[in-house]
Amino acid sequence: MTATRQKRRRSGTRKWSARVTRTSDSLDLQGGVFKKASAHAIAVSLKRSAERSRRRKSPPLRSAMSMLTFYINRAGKNLPARRLRTLKNAKDELRKLFGKPPKKEAA
Repeated sequence: MTATRQKRRRSGTRKWSARVTRTSDSLDLQGGVFKKASAHAIAVSLKRSAERSRRRKSPPLRSAMSMLTFYINRAGKNLPARRLRTLKNAKDELRKLFGKPPKKEAA
């Protein structure tokens, strides 16, 4: 395989997450939702998007949690620890907003 072909294949496989974010049927997200300062603000925005979306295929909590987890998994290695902590706290806030108990920490 030539170097050009390898390079093309590699760059094509790196952008699948951007395509999923743009075309996913789970939610229509508010711009900059993951850049909000507080975990509560992120959770409120995700909840609103999940409840309003007509494209989602699962319950609102699951759709919102899925998009948050997707973002954390795709951006996680490049996020500062403080930002990652805020995003993980947004998961608990999201559970609270939907009336579910927070997830217990692993021992």
